[in-house]
Amino acid sequence: MRLPNILLTGTPGVGKTTLGKELALRTGLKYVNVGDLAQEGQLYDGFDEEYKCPILDEDRVVDELENKMKEGGVIVDYHGCDFFPERWFHIVFVLQTDNSVLYTRLEKRGYSVKKLQAMFSVKFSKFFMKKPWPPTSLK
Repeated sequence: MRLPNILLTGTPGVGKTTLGKELALRTGLKYVNVGDLAQEGQLYDGFDEEYKCPILDEDRVVDELENKMKEGGVIVDYHGCDFFPERWFHIVFVLQTDNSVLYTRLEKRGYSVKKLQAMFSVKFSKFFMKKPWPPTSLK
């Protein structure tokens, strides 16, 4: 029987990495932080001057992860979920935390005021939650 694949998603700063590493330690599953994977493999498609961050090349990330995901037993940590193939995951957890806690965490990480405002806007929350998880096909 193939081990399950798990997606941990949610806005930056909610605890995905902490939870993912702890789950991997306790279960023996492989932990993959998509941000680290992208940085190590330079899986970028340019640079966003407005937000001062690299633009993830989603197709290259999917290509990079495909074989690992087929094997199973992978915990994937990323703040988005819409570009991953639905067939990859057995369960998806959307993590949340109190906004005042989240704001403080992101400030400590050095997020710019502009980026914080964008993250906490209604537009961002509508974008992030636009696609229900799990998809109907996984229920």
